Amino acid sequence: MNIHDFIRDIPDFPKPGIIFKDITPLLGNSEALVYCADALAGLIPSGVHIDKVIGIEARGFILGGMIAERLKAGFIPVRKKGKLPSEVYTNSYGLEYGNDTLEIHKDAIAPGEHVLIHDDVLATGGTAKAVYELVEKLGGKVMQCNFIMELNFLNGRDKIGDRVVSLIQY
Repeated sequence: MNIHDFIRDIPDFPKPGIIFKDITPLLGNSEALVYCADALAGLIPSGVHIDKVIGIEARGFILGGMIAERLKAGFIPVRKKGKLPSEVYTNSYGLEYGNDTLEIHKDAIAPGEHVLIHDDVLATGGTAKAVYELVEKLGGKVMQCNFIMELNFLNGRDKIGDRVVSLIQY
């Protein structure tokens, strides 16, 4: 299946000059959705155990939960500021079109747990790096960061290193 067929470009969103890669057509097609979840879970190297899968708000929640189920791992939502009900660690970061803050529950990861970070797109790498730092703060070990797509021209991989994999690249 060609995942590119299910990604549409939305020009000037969320601001002029940005071409947003919209995954809602992929999410709306049951065969593409299942294929994508299976393919993302399949990016974990053989023999690597994952204890927790992090889904980054909001699109990372959808496939992150599906990946966790396939890997028989727990699921952790990393949310925007003020959305989690218990004690949190916070990390602010820059986006290609602004700034944001993410939070994780302080008890979400036990020291030494193996973690997969998932989101829909790797752009500048600011979001993934912020989550990576939160995992390390909790004592977890990031085994991989996986994405549906990677925007190579924004060099996001440079911020998070060699543990990055994606299904498609632009």
